[in-house]
This record gives sequence, C-alpha cells and structure tokens, in this order.
Amino acid sequence: KNVPKYCNECSCHLLLSMWSVWCVFVPSACGSMCFVMIMMMLQAELPNRAFAGRGLCHIFPSCVSDFNECVTNTHTCLSNERCVNTVGAFVCERQISCSSGYQLRNGVCEDIDECVLRSHNCAPGLQCQNTLGSFHCSPKQQRCLTGFTQDPHGNCIDVDECSVLSEPCTLGFNCINTVGSYTCQRKIMTCSRGYHSSPDGARCVDVDECVMGTHRCGEGQVCHNTPGSFRCDCQTGYQYDSSRRTCVDVNECWRFPGRLCAQSCENTPGSYQCSCTTGFSLAFDGKNCEDLNECDSNPCSQECANIYGSYQCYCRLGYYLKEDGHTCEDIDECSQSIGNLCAFQCVNVPGSYQCACPPEGYSMSPNGRTCRDIDECATGVHNCSATQTCYNIQGSFRCLSFTCPENYRKVSDTRCERTSCPSFQNCQNMPLRITYYQLSFQTNIVIPAQIFRIGPSPVYSGDNIIISIPRGNEEGYFSTRRLNSFTGAVYLQRQIHGPRDFFIDVEMKLLRQGTFTTFLARIYVFITAHSM
Repeated sequence: KNVPKYCNECSCHLLLSMWSVWCVFVPSACGSMCFVMIMMMLQAELPNRAFAGRGLCHIFPSCVSDFNECVTNTHTCLSNERCVNTVGAFVCERQISCSSGYQLRNGVCEDIDECVLRSHNCAPGLQCQNTLGSFHCSPKQQRCLTGFTQDPHGNCIDVDECSVLSEPCTLGFNCINTVGSYTCQRKIMTCSRGYHSSPDGARCVDVDECVMGTHRCGEGQVCHNTPGSFRCDCQTGYQYDSSRRTCVDVNECWRFPGRLCAQSCENTPGSYQCSCTTGFSLAFDGKNCEDLNECDSNPCSQECANIYGSYQCYCRLGYYLKEDGHTCEDIDECSQSIGNLCAFQCVNVPGSYQCACPPEGYSMSPNGRTCRDIDECATGVHNCSATQTCYNIQGSFRCLSFTCPENYRKVSDTRCERTSCPSFQNCQNMPLRITYYQLSFQTNIVIPAQIFRIGPSPVYSGDNIIISIPRGNEEGYFSTRRLNSFTGAVYLQRQIHGPRDFFIDVEMKLLRQGTFTTFLARIYVFITAHSM
C-alpha cells in the first residue's frame, strides 16, 4: 500500500481481480508497475471483464510491456476524437483537419516548409521559395553574358536583338541575329547606268560624273551633271565653234551693247570689264557705277555734301561760305538780326549767339532766349522780416504786412472782420470785412483790362451792390463797372509805362432786404516790366 514518491500518476488497463489490479507498465514511463486499488466488488458484478482506470506507480518487477488500448479498441474516445496510445494509458484528441500544405501540431495547423523538408519538385537550376500552404519555383539569380538573358527555368538563352530592338540597323541594312549578338548586312540593290546605290542602300542615286572625274569633256569645256549622265558646255564667255570643234571667246560688249555696263565696257578673254568716268567708282557688282564720295578727302573747311559726280561745301549754322567755295566765316547774328533774337541781351559767339538776362531777379529759360522770373519768395532769397509776407513780382519781390484797424480782428493772413461798432449808422458805414489782395501785371497788358471782380457769396434774390474806389485812384488809372446787380469789376483803363506799384481800396456796399452792408477790398496792384 505504500507508494514511493518518485512514482507518477498513470493510466492502467485493469484486469479483473478481487481487490486490486496489476497492469503492464513500460519502463520508459516510471520504471515500475502500476498498482490500482478498486473500491468495489468487481468479480461478482462484471466477471471476466476488463476496464480502464487510474492508478499509481508501484515497483513490481513482473510487469514488462505497455497495453495499447487504441489497437484493442478498449479506449473510451468519442467518434470525433482520436485515440492516442501512451505508456500505460491512452489520450483522446479532438480530430482537426488541416488543408494541403499544413500539418497539425499541438492542435494548430502550421505551414509545411517544403523547401526545408525538400519535399518540393523544383527542377535543377530553379530555387524553391516557400509560401503559406505551398511553394513556388523561381530561376536562380545568375549573371548572363552580354547578348543573353535568363529564361523562366533560370537558363541563359540568346537575345534576338533583331526582334527586341526598334532599329538595330540603319536604313538600307538587314538585321541578322547571331548567338549573343547580331550583324547588319547591306541590302543588295541593282541600279541603272549612271546611278549607284545610296550609302544607306535604300535607293538609287545619280552618279555625278563631273565630281568623280569620269566625264569625257575636252579642254576648256565645263562638265554639267545631268540625271544618269553629264553634259559638256563651254565656259562662261565662250561659245562652241563646230568647225574648229573648240570653244572661242565671246565679245560680250559687242553682243550686248549698253546692257552689261552702266558706263564703259571692255572685252576680256572669256569675260568683260566695266569701268566708270571721273567722279564715279565701280560698284561691288562690277557693273554699275557709284558716285565717288569726294567728301572723304575733307576738301571743305566745315561741311561737305556729296552730289552726283561731284561735291558741294556748306557751312554750319552761324557761318557763311566765302567766295573760294571751301572756307566758312562766322556770322554776327546780334548785329545782323532783323528781329529780336533775345528778350534782354544778345551776345555774339563763334558760329552762334547767346542770350543774357539781367543780373538780378531773372534766370535763363530752357529755350535759351527768354528770361524767367526768379521767385525769391519760394527760393527764400528775400529779405522780408518775420512779421512781413513776401510777395513775388516780375523781376523782384515785395515785403507786405497786414494789420487790422481798431474794432477789427484778424481771422486769417489776409482778412479782418469787424468786432463792434459804436452805432447803427457806423455799422452801415464801417466795412463788415476787410480783405487784402495782391495783383501783378506786366506793362504790356492790353488796355482796358479787367483785373478784379467782387460780389457777395452766397447770392440771394434781390441783392444789389454799389462799388467804388475811395482811395488810391487819384490819377484815374482804374475804373469800376457793375456787371450785374450782384457782381462788380475793376478795370485798368490807362496804359502804364514802366514798373509801378498801386494800393487801392475797392468798396462794395451790399443792399440786402433794405439794409446796407459794406465790404472793403484792399488791393496791391504791381505793374512790372514785361516778361523777357
């Protein structure tokens, strides 16, 4: 009943006995026999029967071999299970069906590597490559010589370059495949007399007997190639003399009078030569005569103009040609001028003249004749004080200052507005607004000239104005005129000689809705010298 610790649990085939069963056990399992205790009376119930049971290993030297329950069909596996015999027992495994190329291992279908197991059928020269469930054969990678390629079986075979290449040979050649290469052979072509095969062998081309020297032209004759043949002609300037059977010179000047040369014709052997008269030179074409440019030798002191067959001397502007026809002399434009060349002063220079301006107040215009006023106010060269305003006039400038009288305030640089007045009567007589203006005119202004306009703004229906010049017109140079009921104008009515300054007051009385309102325009009028 004592079981050694080194024995393992095992399965035994039970032979019927009273209390215990002795089983055969293979030595490879635990090196002993199997001993099983049966806790029931088996003989009475199941006489002469065998059972499978569980037991423990026990040393018993009389058992010598395993009993195969799977062979004797004494196992208890189900119909969908497979009996696997083990030492002293058996195991029931569930049957699993694997596809082709797979094998069952530990209950799992695993791929069979036919390449490793060498169960493939690849031919020599092919290599096996395993795939899931199968394998395939591919050519072994090997380097073929030039002109060969590898076929599907891994063999090096010849490449047919004549079929593979689009243009293996040039035009006129046939491609012939060889082992590892190919050759090009010229196509055979038969041509007629006077023709030969083209370099590419594709067509027949004319033989140029003149170039190849196979013609039969005589001395002095010229060979001309023709399709399939040639022709012998005389050189240019010669003609064939059938009686003498030779080429003789042609006198072109006699045969074509006046047609070959523009002026003179001289016959030469086989040709002719043209010449020209004095004043002309032979053109590049050897036929026409071109005018000889005598001016190339500088026969004139200044300008030379070539004319047909001769030349003519000319002088530049500001010079005249002397009697010798070659020398030029300066013209004094300032002394000979009929009109006014310059606005201020004319200065003669060799071949021309220059205009000058006054030393102050003017600069020369871009046209070089007139003088342009210098705006001293804009250029900052005036001497006006900080309290004065610089006003530019023709050739000079003026420094002006504006102050507002009592009861007026300055609202801008040129305007004063009334702030208060002692009485209503004074309000009607005192200007509501005093405005300063500056006008500049030249002495050559056309008389009469409207120089100033005045009127209310805005204008309302019924407005009426009265204008006058209460101060500054003592000599009567200015006058006023009413253009309409609400617009007046100031005119310069007398010609003023020489520069002069005026300061006039122009008063406008506006009658609006029965009330007079006075406005005063204080005008600086500068009469300057006319523009230069």
